[in-house]
Amino acid sequence: METLKFKNGDTMPAIGLGTWKSGKGKVEEAVKIALNNGYRHIDCASTYGNEAEIGRAFKDIFAQGKIKREDVWVTSKLWNDSHKKEHVIPALKKTLDDLQLDYLDLYLMHWPVAFKHGVGFPSNDDDYLSLEEVPIIETWNAMIEAKKQGLVKHIGVSNFSSKKLDDLMSQTTETPEMNQVELHPFLPQPELIQFCRENNIHNTAYSPLGSGDRSAQMKAEDEPSLLEEPAIVEIAEKHNVSPAQVLIKWAVSRGTAVIPKSTTGKHIISNLESINVKLDEEDLKKIAGIERHFRYVTGEFFVTPGNSYNNIYDL
Repeated sequence: METLKFKNGDTMPAIGLGTWKSGKGKVEEAVKIALNNGYRHIDCASTYGNEAEIGRAFKDIFAQGKIKREDVWVTSKLWNDSHKKEHVIPALKKTLDDLQLDYLDLYLMHWPVAFKHGVGFPSNDDDYLSLEEVPIIETWNAMIEAKKQGLVKHIGVSNFSSKKLDDLMSQTTETPEMNQVELHPFLPQPELIQFCRENNIHNTAYSPLGSGDRSAQMKAEDEPSLLEEPAIVEIAEKHNVSPAQVLIKWAVSRGTAVIPKSTTGKHIISNLESINVKLDEEDLKKIAGIERHFRYVTGEFFVTPGNSYNNIYDL
């Protein structure tokens, strides 16, 4: 298994199990299947609403003794309503309680967007806090404090543009160690990856298979399918593997981590087996030719008429 190495020598497995949209009643078993079949990286977030169930899976698995806590990389994320400095560590402790863990391997600021405390998702302009009211650096400094307290080993961000990363780095000596963003052949974001590489920031690719199971409100009309893209299907047939395996191995081949989500046992196992796929230069060149600058997670759900986040990825 390829890994990403951090400054202190810690390593994160390149392929993890994503848990966004993994419903209650399914995610506990999915995590158990993943861990029992070789996964050592689980990606979580408080806003997914399923961390308590994931915590039950961790408790059961670790109690069996075959897999130790220190063998599993666990990531979670700070939701947008807890960006004020007094809310960061309590939100983190709630996640730790739900996951039944003493520490996280990685904690990410989920979005460079702030809500009023207690707002799960905004319904109007009044539900937001501007970046003047709660600057990113305020939130970041509280995450640094969480690291100092031993609650997390590494800290980073998610959905940050290079401009937003550059602005944050100009205000701190503690550079984010990770930027988790949407990455796939329709949206490879090479400039962002290069910026991160030059600044020793790792990347994790979310929605690597296109997140076809997200809600209808989040979907565009006639949006393209990664799994049905002719070039991807052709490469999959060439290697006698699935399109999903091609997409996952493509992400790993770029030096990023990748977190495909599934609650189906055979897909969970198959996704991890993509590590054995061998993509050649011809394959990579063909994949590079299908870039569309198409984003599945547009951020438009943060747009209300008067708030300051109308161009989330340009901030």
